[in-house]
Amino acid sequence: MTGARNLFIVEDDAALAGALVRAFERRGYSPHHADSAERAIGMLNQVTPDFAVVDLKLGGASGLECIKALATANAAMRIVVLTGFASISTAVGAIKLGACHYLAKPASADDIEAAFAEDEVDTGIAVTRRQTSVKTLEWEKIHEVLAETGFNVSEAARRLGMHRRTLTRKLAKQRVK
Repeated sequence: MTGARNLFIVEDDAALAGALVRAFERRGYSPHHADSAERAIGMLNQVTPDFAVVDLKLGGASGLECIKALATANAAMRIVVLTGFASISTAVGAIKLGACHYLAKPASADDIEAAFAEDEVDTGIAVTRRQTSVKTLEWEKIHEVLAETGFNVSEAARRLGMHRRTLTRKLAKQRVK
């Protein structure tokens, strides 16, 4: 297809990557899939993408390196970060490195395409007075440390200063909203 928009999909989950490739092909993109940051960076020698979807956690590595390399290769590239472990610190880091948007999984191809099109933050969003609860903050911190330790519960418990069984009990509970 002439005039196809080049898209990198950097995702280590083969099922999700396949679904995204098919969905974006139907939308007129020319998707290229890489299952690691190293492969994506290597593909920059053959194709310079206009758009990129990057998973924040690629196996044991961070997608932040990939975001930095992609943004350096093409400053105009629209990069959307996908993550199952959203946190404020990773969102800020991704945006500072060149991402244009940050979405929590599950995100559809429609959500991703809408994020590509967003140039400015909607200032009409109502600011609520509801503060984040302590339980929600605890939940986010636990999952951030789990992701940092490669989901090693014993190491995460040590870093959090709690007993492994206590952490296991907390993980078994439903997330508080």
